Amino acid sequence: MQQQNGYRVMPMLPLRGVLVFPYTVIHLDVGRKKSINAIEEAMLIDKEIFLATQKDAQTDDPGEDDIYHIGTVAEIRQILKMPGGTMRILVEGICRAKIRQFTSMDPYIKVEIEQFNESDIEKDNRVEALMRTLISQFEQYVRMSKKISPETVISVVAIEEPGRLADVIASHLTLKINEKQRILEALDINERLEYLCEILAKEMEVLELERKINIRVRKQMEKSQKEYYLREQMKAIQKELGERDEKITEIEELKEKIEKANLPKHAEEKAYKELERLEKMPPMVAEAVVVRNYLDWLLSLPWSVETRDRLDIKMAEEILEREHYGLKKPKERIIEYLAIRKLAKKMKGPILCLVGPPGVGKTSLGKSVAHALNRNFVRISLGGIRDEAEIRGHRRTYVGSMPGRILQGMKQAGSKNPVFLLDEIDKMTMDFRGDPASALLEVLDPEQNNTFSDHYLEIPFDLSKVMFITTANSIHNIPRPLLDRMEIIELGGYTEEDKVHIAMDYLIPKQIKEHGLKDINISFTEGAVRKIIREYTREAGVRNLERQIAAVCRKVARQVVEDKNYYANITSNRIIKMLGPEKYRYGTAEKENQIGVATGLAWTEMGGDILAVEVALLKGKGNLTLTGKLGDVMKESAQAALTYVRSRAEQLGISDEVRDTYDVHLHVPEGAIPKDGPSAGITIATALASAMSGKPVRNDVAMTGEITLRGRVLPIGGVKEKVLAAHRAGINTVILPVENKKDLDEVPANVKKRMRFVLVEHMDEVLNETLSQDEKRPG
Repeated sequence: MQQQNGYRVMPMLPLRGVLVFPYTVIHLDVGRKKSINAIEEAMLIDKEIFLATQKDAQTDDPGEDDIYHIGTVAEIRQILKMPGGTMRILVEGICRAKIRQFTSMDPYIKVEIEQFNESDIEKDNRVEALMRTLISQFEQYVRMSKKISPETVISVVAIEEPGRLADVIASHLTLKINEKQRILEALDINERLEYLCEILAKEMEVLELERKINIRVRKQMEKSQKEYYLREQMKAIQKELGERDEKITEIEELKEKIEKANLPKHAEEKAYKELERLEKMPPMVAEAVVVRNYLDWLLSLPWSVETRDRLDIKMAEEILEREHYGLKKPKERIIEYLAIRKLAKKMKGPILCLVGPPGVGKTSLGKSVAHALNRNFVRISLGGIRDEAEIRGHRRTYVGSMPGRILQGMKQAGSKNPVFLLDEIDKMTMDFRGDPASALLEVLDPEQNNTFSDHYLEIPFDLSKVMFITTANSIHNIPRPLLDRMEIIELGGYTEEDKVHIAMDYLIPKQIKEHGLKDINISFTEGAVRKIIREYTREAGVRNLERQIAAVCRKVARQVVEDKNYYANITSNRIIKMLGPEKYRYGTAEKENQIGVATGLAWTEMGGDILAVEVALLKGKGNLTLTGKLGDVMKESAQAALTYVRSRAEQLGISDEVRDTYDVHLHVPEGAIPKDGPSAGITIATALASAMSGKPVRNDVAMTGEITLRGRVLPIGGVKEKVLAAHRAGINTVILPVENKKDLDEVPANVKKRMRFVLVEHMDEVLNETLSQDEKRPG
């Protein structure tokens, strides 16, 4: 060792990733050329070498700034040469030292150092207290970490020098290099002891957290291992007994169903996702029931099941003719649809709306369409539905939630292309729960319904191949946006001839069968059927007619029970005995011409009807009184009609006295029934003109049309129903606006033959046709 200026000059060994404290013995592996040269130099002199740690362990050739300047003077105890030219040395730290300067960097690093001797440090009370604290914490640390042997603790506790104690304890702690270097650089013993106490307190806190985490993890592992072990035992026991776990069986069954269901990609992904959730849930959790129900619904819907259409147009036509009499337009539309299906394979299902009075066969026509197309049929009634969720379903968050009626119907149909009948679409209402008619907009729009979204299902369902048929009694009650999406087909009321055909060919055989009778027990004559139609029913359809036939069959059935050989031939004379007195008078036209009474024609949801308008004159001031529960439009028609009649007083032969000094009371019988609309305008004007001029109205004429102040006659609706009502009432002549001429094409030919139609443009023509020349002045 060389001595210069009171300081020592000695070889230095730079350490990578390790630090040597005084009083500690440690093995070091040396491989760098400069380091080996330094060791060889040290061994030649006094076996002492200066050890300092590199700041960055990755540096191969460290410079002055790459090495910490405080290190340890150590004695080389042993050298062992290793294969590959490396050495393993055993060193023992002697004391701290500080680099004063680097004297040489080649062939090895040589430094001038200043040594620090701690043997003469005095132990005061503070140092003693710090030592005791440090020993206590170290003992606790050893107990908690269990990485240091108890023998080491005994040897450490026996150390009395404070500096040595600190260095030995620091060497046993698992610390980062920068923390160890800070301890090495703490030349003041108080500072070194305090810093070590702080580090041990922090380490024990971390160890305590580790311990808690380990305990928790161990418990969880023990629990899961225990559960796994028990499950495996259960499986083994069930296998031995030939049983299987219900949940596993259910999951496997559902997985199999999903594979076989041929679902679209988005539906299949959703099904597997829900199945995965179900698999992870305990069986008795409430959510598991919800997921199970959802999967049941998802798998029960006909995602890809499709029936083959019967594209034989002749056969379809035969089926429709066999099952329904008349109804020419709807039948034509169905045959057209079939023809297009035959030509174009991919076609969106039409949305038809059958509008007509009750009992004309709208609902049963839907069944016949399904039969003709060879499709599945499903019907849902929309009457009284007021909740949007009825159409679109409830979300799964609600208890007892399920899909809406559309998807329920699709499940019931069992195919993705059924005939879907939405009955009574005009009877839907709305309240605070939403508007079901708005929810139907998506269902009944061919451009949107291929991705119909139900709140419960949460994935789109294709309704584009469904043939939707809706029914309604009145167009006026269907919301306009909904009406715009449907093709309207109007079904008018039946004529008497139609009803006779329907009764003889359909209703009577059906009722005989339903009442358990045979043809040898009962038969109806055509005269009996006509009597029932004329005098026991008044309707556009055939529902009441069927009830009356059923009443006759019941009475015969009672006799057959008493006498098996009983036979009844039902004639028109026998009908009175069975059904009692006539309920209606056939033909309600007036028996004779009368002043102030005109016969009008009205349209109702039940079909057409005749309407009598009566006018009476009373002494007064020329006021107009209206009675008969008339609506605003009808009242305004009456005002317009009166203004027209007064303006034509001179031509009609109405005196000034009658025009100015008589009050007019206009009444429409059947006062309990609300009446409205402009089509009674010419009828009211005719009745007023008759009453004020004293000329009677012809009793065999009925009329309908709107009137203006100038006397023009405007077109009206419901011509077919009104003409049939006039025909039922025994009226020969019907006055219609000239613009309604085109509507006469819809009137059955046999009715047109028996009636005379007068088409008018002005009220004068009406009065010329209706007022008789027999005059009787009022007052």
